[in-house]
Amino acid sequence: MLLLAEIGPPAFDVDLALAYASERNLTGRPVYQRAACYLHPDAAAALQRAIALAAPLGLRLKIFDGYRPTEAQWVFWRFRPDPNYFADPRRGSPHSRGVAIDLTLIRADDGSELDMGTGFDALTPRSHHGSLEVSTEAQRNRLLLLGLMSTAGFDFYGNEWWHYQLFSPRRYPLLSDSAAGTKLMPAAP
Repeated sequence: MLLLAEIGPPAFDVDLALAYASERNLTGRPVYQRAACYLHPDAAAALQRAIALAAPLGLRLKIFDGYRPTEAQWVFWRFRPDPNYFADPRRGSPHSRGVAIDLTLIRADDGSELDMGTGFDALTPRSHHGSLEVSTEAQRNRLLLLGLMSTAGFDFYGNEWWHYQLFSPRRYPLLSDSAAGTKLMPAAP
């Protein structure tokens, strides 16, 4: 039984650029075997609110990651066991509960990304909310994303401008790939 909602057009007017289904991510290799994005229904409803808030501004959301199976969280932890950027899988990540999303803003007319000062998954202090080491334009764009996501019902993570999650994420259960029914992870050898 699938406990999560699949995120993507036409039900969700978003652009999907799922980094962990390709080698264009910090590990340099695909972590997921297929490109699909899922969220808990509560997070999906908040995402719909964010989409609706961005549209009158001529903006859309570009999603890099949503639900992350617990197996994938272990891949990231083994790659970089840094609690400033990755939740220890023994405690669990909001992503592995289906209530976190990594995203940016794009222009609705041409799909170009707004300048956020760093790329997605740039795990440095420049990526922190409130960093003064990025341009004024990037600071404004980060604050715009923060405002849209906060108004829609998401909390933020201070070390990553792209990461948003529902408040009190621990009230949602951790989900493995098999428990969630998403079939994102490659079969074990």
